[in-house]
Amino acid sequence: MEPAAHTVITREEIAGVEFDWFAADEQGHIAQLLAAGDDTVPQAALQSEELLEAIHVWIDTRPEHEEANAPAGGFDEHLTAPQRRGAFVYDRLPGQPGMYRLVAAPRTPLTVSGLPGHLQAYLQPLTLGVTFGAGRLFIGPDGHARALDGALD
Repeated sequence: MEPAAHTVITREEIAGVEFDWFAADEQGHIAQLLAAGDDTVPQAALQSEELLEAIHVWIDTRPEHEEANAPAGGFDEHLTAPQRRGAFVYDRLPGQPGMYRLVAAPRTPLTVSGLPGHLQAYLQPLTLGVTFGAGRLFIGPDGHARALDGALD
């Protein structure tokens, strides 16, 4: 059930602290993006603390159905829980606002069509004009996104 109230999150609240948000790509795949203190996330990601929490819970309660797939290995392996449940995982590149690198890629991605209706509606304005799986993404505060070279850090 969709929460009745929506608490808007401010950029001041997320500046300098860990803030995870979600988006969809052109194919309807879902990604969890780790902003790591960057407050330049799309405005649409800040529109409802309740729906952001609801999508977190929905993904976190899916069964893990695949092995970890962190191409860079090492530190990234502890960030693979959403990927083992079907979400792509991107982490912000330090010192580069709006820049994210692929941390983990699911073999069988979750799709927006599998979400409850209110979460599908939440992700609609967070559908980015990219295909997840690209090694690097730039995502601006207006939601404009572009895939960059395929190299991983």
